[in-house]
Amino acid sequence: MLKGIDPLISPDLLKVLADMGHGDEIVIADANFTAASLAIGPDGVRKPLVHLPGAGILRTVQAVMGLLPLDVAVEQPVAYMHVSGQPEGYRSRLQRDVVQWLEQNGHTRPGQCQAIERFAFYDRVRTAYAIVLTSDLQPYGNVILKKGVIGEALEA
Repeated sequence: MLKGIDPLISPDLLKVLADMGHGDEIVIADANFTAASLAIGPDGVRKPLVHLPGAGILRTVQAVMGLLPLDVAVEQPVAYMHVSGQPEGYRSRLQRDVVQWLEQNGHTRPGQCQAIERFAFYDRVRTAYAIVLTSDLQPYGNVILKKGVIGEALEA
């Protein structure tokens, strides 16, 4: 246990977050997600797969966002899986809760969270840096966060 770090952040997850660079993406996935197979990247290399038993999606996003800045250089640093069979713009309760929390806590502005079709989401996961597998049973709860820069203001 470290001072100032959310106790949900395991040592393995802390290492993953520290190892990530600007522009790397981390997937926060629900319990139904095909994490083991998607943890193998297009180059055949296994990406970090961190298990957080008992944790939900929203709570995990909250803990990760305590340490991870989002990429301000892209229009949509957050993506979530579109619910199949639902019209464009539809968000499940969990998706609404995650987006609302991100906006209310100043991590994103309206329009910065993007819905991605299920199979396109899987393709994007294949190039992500790591996957965090939660125990959340809510389908389509999967979220991708793109890491930004931690640093001082640019000197002129």
